[in-house]
Amino acid sequence: MRVLLIAAAVAAMCGTARAEVVDQQANGFSLQEHETIAAAPDKIWAELIQPAHWWSSAHTLSGDAKNMTLEVRAGGCWCETLKGGGSALHMTVVQVRPDLLLRLRGALGPFQSTGMDGAMNIVLTPQGKSTKVDLVYNLGGYVWGGYQALPSTADGVLKLQLFRLKQLIETGSADTPRPSGDKK
Repeated sequence: MRVLLIAAAVAAMCGTARAEVVDQQANGFSLQEHETIAAAPDKIWAELIQPAHWWSSAHTLSGDAKNMTLEVRAGGCWCETLKGGGSALHMTVVQVRPDLLLRLRGALGPFQSTGMDGAMNIVLTPQGKSTKVDLVYNLGGYVWGGYQALPSTADGVLKLQLFRLKQLIETGSADTPRPSGDKK
């Protein structure tokens, strides 16, 4: 419950970024996040594959994003080291096309305790001196009591993560806040 409340607060703080729940059915939903980052695809890729650099510690199981790793190969693990010798597999890499596409399967965060599974596609498209980053996360499966606010909450969390990646690349710090007037 605490994770959902935090995620709802994050969603409210992020405003109306170019992101949305694009479809919601009784058996699943689809989220799309978009950011244009002032950098070439290779520079974005170099940071994208290091979630410990840009993922928010507030949205980890260990409380510290530095415990996150990503094995960039088919079958690779987006994993997190936990205290006491524990670990968590967040997603599995299913396709890697450096500087173009990262495709993963799995259920992030609170979805791991449900019957849900998902496919996440992160696509990098050059646009002049910038790169458009599109993140699409399709989730489906059983959730006790139905989805209710889960899609919009997950949307806010992913919106925050993509913004943090953008801020890291453009400012050198993932923790740089979005300007109050910026509704991207």
